[in-house]
This record gives sequence, structure tokens and C-alpha cells, in this order.
Amino acid sequence: MKHRITRVTTRGGDAGQTMLADGSRVGKTDPQIEAIGTVDELNSFLGVLIAEIGEASPFTAFCRQVQQDLFDLGALLATRGATPPPALDALETEVARLNDALPPLTEFVLPGGTRAASAAHVCRTVCRRAERTLWALDDTALPCARYLNRLSDFFFVLARCLNAGQVELQWRGSSARGSSARGSKKQAPDITE
Repeated sequence: MKHRITRVTTRGGDAGQTMLADGSRVGKTDPQIEAIGTVDELNSFLGVLIAEIGEASPFTAFCRQVQQDLFDLGALLATRGATPPPALDALETEVARLNDALPPLTEFVLPGGTRAASAAHVCRTVCRRAERTLWALDDTALPCARYLNRLSDFFFVLARCLNAGQVELQWRGSSARGSSARGSKKQAPDITE
């Protein structure tokens, strides 16, 4: 059995550089490393979400597959495209399946609700940030950016599923909340009705 990691502390990054899987060294502030790190951060937040929903949740198995996909995505970034990107089909199918079971939205949903739904919203926003870092890279990262674009949709729909049975707080716009930033006291109708 091959041991992938034999030492955790290597001191190899003490000069502000790190090594990619292809053996090249880049600065720790390199956009490639920023992208890899943000995908890793997303995977860690997904671990928190999985801990929140628990092993018995019907969503856990798919979330664990997403964690594997995120490692595949990181491998593609670390090898500069020498490994295949994660596939979109299963992700798109799952988003459609979950969304079909939800009531239609009449307005933007505010992040929050249950602890698990809140964790899914955090995953969604970190996923969007990870996607933005990928668009700044070369064309080898584009399939990964597309995957993250779909994945953020999954986290949004999952958050709604995890809040099922509760009132979803919706954005009402500044005019609907009463006085505007200019000091107007005119009351607008509640657009969430």
C-alpha cells in the first residue's frame, strides 16, 4: 500500500512557495493556489454541512459524492488539466429533482433557517467565490468553473429543502421595509404576499 503522506510538516512552503502536482513551484499567492485553496475551503464547509444533516439524511450520500468531485476538481487544478473534471450530469439531475419538489419562489430567499440550511447557504456563497477564482485562470479551469456554477445551484436548492416546512424569509426590498435610505416614511406594500 502506497503512503501518500508520510510527513505533515515539510518546511517546503516556508519561503512563500508551494509545489503543484506536476512538480512546478509557484508562489502561495498565485491565482492557481488561491483557486485550489478556495475549493478546499468549500469542501471543508461541506463537511460541516454533512455533520449538520447527519448520516441518516437522504442528502448525505450525494453530498459525500460532491466532496469526491471537489477533490477531483482540485486535482485538475493541481495538475493543470492533466486529470478529468468532475461530470455535470449527476449534479444537474439532482438539482432538477430537488427543485421539482419545492414550491415556486416569488422572491429572493434570505439565507438562514435551520442550522443545516444556513450551512448550505454558506457552502453556496463559498462555492460562488471559488467559481470566481476559476474564471481568472486559463482555459483548463473552465470545466471546473462550470461545475461550481451548477454546484452553487445545488446548495441553494438544498438549503430550501432543509428548510422545508418552515416559512422561508424572503427579501422585501427597501421600499417595502418602510423608510428608504433618503429618509422617506412612505410605506410600501409587502411584496411577499
